[in-house]
Amino acid sequence: MQTIDPVTPPPTGGLASPAVARNTGPILDVLRAHLPARGRLLEVAAGSGEHAVAFAAALPGLDWTPSDPSAEARASIAAWARAVGPSNLRPPLALDVMDEATWPIDAVEALVCINMIHISPWGATEGLIRLAGRVLVRPGGLLVLYGPYREADRPLAASNEAFDQSLKSRDPAWGLRDRDAVVAAAKVEGLALTARREMPANNIMLLFRRVS
Repeated sequence: MQTIDPVTPPPTGGLASPAVARNTGPILDVLRAHLPARGRLLEVAAGSGEHAVAFAAALPGLDWTPSDPSAEARASIAAWARAVGPSNLRPPLALDVMDEATWPIDAVEALVCINMIHISPWGATEGLIRLAGRVLVRPGGLLVLYGPYREADRPLAASNEAFDQSLKSRDPAWGLRDRDAVVAAAKVEGLALTARREMPANNIMLLFRRVS
């Protein structure tokens, strides 16, 4: 299996995120347990592309398509793909969840979004959920979200409270989202929360399935 060595410099044109080295393994463990063995997967807000190449290599039965609205991010994804990307990793799409004209029309078995919802306005979350409703057309289609959230039934970690304030100081439209608000938006699109997984650094993974 090809993976990214965190001590290896990124390829020319490739970006690197320290968080990737910390969370790739735990995220992959959850993906292995819940993703289908085969099918088409869309990754939204793929960023540097490090997750995309690592996950596609580890899950060779999936046709993995990364996407990002940023041209710089797409260039980084392409650079990592040239350097270590497996054959099941597709070229990145210029998909913007705020612009439906950029959305693909093909159905997929799964949609993954890592660390986007809190670093974007609420409208981006709404767009992401609508996109999931469009492309996850088959019963059991899976939406996977990763990041920090506010949860009414659990105390907010001090580090997440500080992170939330930091995000809002950068952009008042950013910040940790209420988990129940995301669940409610997903329900409108026929997606039900079926699993919640604790992750490192006070993050969680939320897994939704197409039920209607």
